[in-house]
Formats: sequence, C-alpha cells, structure tokens
Amino acid sequence: MTPEPLPATATDDPAAEPPPPACVMCFNASDPSGAGGMAGDVATIAAMGAHALPVVTSIVMRDTADTFDQHEIDADAVAEQARTILEDVTISGWKVGFLGNADNVSAVAEVLSDYTEIPLVAYLPNLSWMEEDALQPYLDAFRELILPATEVLVGSHKTLQDFLLPEWDNERPASARELAVAAGEHGTRYVLVTGIMLAPKAGARGGNSTAGTPPEQYIDNVLASPQGAITGEKFERFDAAFMAAGDTLSAALASLLAAGSELQPAVGEALSFLDQSLDAGFRPGMGHIVPDRFFWALPPPEEGEDGEGNGMPEPEPEDLKGKGTPRRVH
Repeated sequence: MTPEPLPATATDDPAAEPPPPACVMCFNASDPSGAGGMAGDVATIAAMGAHALPVVTSIVMRDTADTFDQHEIDADAVAEQARTILEDVTISGWKVGFLGNADNVSAVAEVLSDYTEIPLVAYLPNLSWMEEDALQPYLDAFRELILPATEVLVGSHKTLQDFLLPEWDNERPASARELAVAAGEHGTRYVLVTGIMLAPKAGARGGNSTAGTPPEQYIDNVLASPQGAITGEKFERFDAAFMAAGDTLSAALASLLAAGSELQPAVGEALSFLDQSLDAGFRPGMGHIVPDRFFWALPPPEEGEDGEGNGMPEPEPEDLKGKGTPRRVH
C-alpha cells in the first residue's frame, strides 16, 4: 500500500486557496527514541497524508529497548496547548496515547468533551514500567474519563485483558468480543485487539518440531464490537522485536477516520500500513526495530539488482530476522 494524500474538498474557484488536509490532534508523550509517542504520531499522520497537531503530555526517559521513567507535564499546560490551537484550527480526528498521569487524563477528557462529534482513537500501551502507586490511578482515570469518549480502543491482547478484565481467571484468554463487551460497559464502541496468539499451523513449513523445523505460528489482530468480531488480519509471528507498533496503528487509523473513511476499510488499511512499516523497519540502536512509516517513499531496487550495489552496507543476519515475509507483528 502506498499512502495517497487524504481527499480534500473541491472548490469551484481555481484561484481559491486549496483546503488543508485533515487535521488530527494527538495527545502523547515525547519519546526521545523517535519511534513512538509524539514523534511516531507525527510521522505516521504525515505519512498518511494528514496534518498532526501534537500536544505533549509527558517526557519519557527511554531508549530503543526500554522505558525507564518520565517527567510529568502540568495538566494546565497540557490543556492550554490543546485549547490554544483548537481556537485556530478545525480538526477532524483525535488520537490519544500516553497521557502521563491521572491529572492529565482529566485535563484531556475535559477538552474532548467539547468536541464529542469528532472520532477518537485511544491507544493503551504497556505501562508496566510505571510505579504501581502512579499506574493504578492513571488506569482508573483512563477507564472512567477516556473510554466513554472513545470510538476505537487499540491495544495488545494482554494489555487490554489486564486493563478491561483484571479479574479474569479463565484458563483461556479473553476473546476480542469479551474485551469489547468490557470496554462497551464504559462507553467505548469498538476495540482493535492486536497480538492475539493463535495455535501453530499444523504441518506448516513442511515439518514439525521433532524434525527440527518449528511450525508456523500466527497472531491475530481483530476489530470487535460487543456484538462480535468484525474484521481483522492474521500476521505470521517472528522473533524480531519491534517498538511503537501500537502508536503507528492507532495514529494511522485516526488519520483515516479523520479523512472520512468508514471504520472497517480504515482498519484494514491501517493494519496494512503497519505491516509494511514493520517490514521496512530498521534498528537505529542496540534495541528494537523501529517502523519506517515512509517505506512507500523509498525508491525500488533497480531491476535485477535486488538492492545490491546501492552503496548501503549488507545487513547483518540479526537485522534480517523476520524480514521478507508479509504479515508479521512484533
């Protein structure tokens, strides 16, 4: 998939200034790795042909492998960033990522409450790095204040199960529909659940573990409502570790909804965009692979060269892990 500029409204006056692209306000943390957080949102939204209005909610201390801490931003400053630009620019989509603390959740929710007609995509990342005395109030506030305004809640299967069904004690994991039911009790219309582990495909790769070749394993990504699963994509699982996949997926989906796309095709296109961003990903440091949101802008290798002779060093075997096969996930 090559992203196309998001459609703009036609004008009858050829001399008139063309309308701007869809504008998406994103609330997220500053991420110095450039992979996720605000940097990831801006890159993804731009790659999708929309315009990002970034509101910084926290400054996280992280590298390409781990998140260690954060410096919180005052809630009034978060709200002032948003309201200042909202008085000037018309937006058509929201993206909510990591908001820092419970006070900031409340401030963002108050801003959102004045624009209830604009679709909101909320992403809940893995926050296991936070101290428990800060984490629980944050999750409680997110549940009570953000979920009621959310059109689509995005998150990994484990993160959403721990958040939405903390008392789950069944031996089997919760289904996407069960997570959607739990989210729906708080007002969320849909969940987009990533990383649902599926049983290994029997007889895959021409062998089995006893023959020394492990079977293929797939993970599912499912959009669901309280009535059931709606759509999704299965990706082949590889050992390569990616970062910022959730921020990429949710920002892409927010951009598409802001441009007026219907939900089901928008989810399919956002998953395809994520897949290809990961396929073209790179490792800038010693940690995880970073999605390349501008994969579509890279020139294709010349015919017959297969990427050889382009002046770039040959990748090490570790860098090729998980490459060359579509439909993979982190």
